[in-house]
Amino acid sequence: MSATAVSKSEVAYEWIRSRITAHMFSPGYRLVLGSIADDLKMSVVPVREAIRRLEAEGLVTFERNVGARVTLVDESEYAHTMQTLGIVEGSATALSAPLLDEAALDEAARINDRMSRMLEHFDAHAFTELNRQFHSVLFEPCPNPHLLDLVHRGWSRLSGIRESTFASVPGRAQHSVEEHAEILALIRADADPLEIELAARNHRWRTMDAFLDALHTRSAHATGEAS
Repeated sequence: MSATAVSKSEVAYEWIRSRITAHMFSPGYRLVLGSIADDLKMSVVPVREAIRRLEAEGLVTFERNVGARVTLVDESEYAHTMQTLGIVEGSATALSAPLLDEAALDEAARINDRMSRMLEHFDAHAFTELNRQFHSVLFEPCPNPHLLDLVHRGWSRLSGIRESTFASVPGRAQHSVEEHAEILALIRADADPLEIELAARNHRWRTMDAFLDALHTRSAHATGEAS
C-alpha cells in the first residue's frame, strides 16, 4: 500500500474512531463506507482499511447482509471486566502508594485539575484520555509485575467493549474528579493500604454502576417508544 493510502487510512481511522468514542456514532450505528468516503473526500479503499482496524479493536462488528456497525455494548462482558479491574487496579494502586513521590502525586493532581476545568466545557474523549493518564500515574509503579499485567489487560479489554462512559453518563465526570482527589488525599496521608485499595476499587465500581444504570435507562426508553 502506498504512503498516501496509508495516510488516508489513518485519517479515516481517527475520524471514525473519534466519533465512536464521542458517542456521535452510537452502538449499532451502521457505518456506510461510501458515505464516509464521500464525507472525507477519499475512495472507499482507505475507509475499508480503517474499518478493519476498528474491527480488530472490537469497536466495529460485521453483520451478514448488513455490513459494518458500531459494536453493541456487551453488558455482561463490561460488568465482569470492570469488576475485575476494580479489584486488580485497587490492589496495584495500594502497592504503588509507598513508591509514589511528591512529583508523581503532583502530576496526578495536575491531571485531575485539568479534568476539573474541563467540566464546564465537556469533551468526553479528552476527559477519558486524562482519566487514563491519572490512573496510570497511580498504578504504574506497582512492584508486582503480574498484577500490573492484569491491570493493563483490563484497560485494553475495556477499550474494545465499551463506549466512553463519560460520553454516555457525563454527570459521572464531576463525581470522578472528586473521588480522584479523595484517593490522592489518602495516599498523601499514608493511609492504611486497605483503605487506599478500597477507595480505588469503589471508584471503579461506581463508574460501572453509573454506566449500567444509564444503559438500562436508555433501553427502557427505547422499549417504551417502540411500544
